[in-house]
Amino acid sequence: LPVAARPPSASGLDPDITPANAEFQAPRVARARGISEKQLLALVRQHTKGREFGFLGEPRVNVLALNLELDATYPLR
Repeated sequence: LPVAARPPSASGLDPDITPANAEFQAPRVARARGISEKQLLALVRQHTKGREFGFLGEPRVNVLALNLELDATYPLR
């Protein structure tokens, strides 16, 4: 399991993941949604937030927003 896939908090309920973690999960999620990895990664990029003020923190993917869009557009098979 890549370090990026491990949740940074004890709860494991963090609303964001790293872009690297999203890319790691892309093949599995794309298969489950019946879409190409390219389509999925485009959505991941749309839901990726940059650093705060351009220099604080790390880029992150808003998982809730991404999952809501995936559910609306590409429901699980």
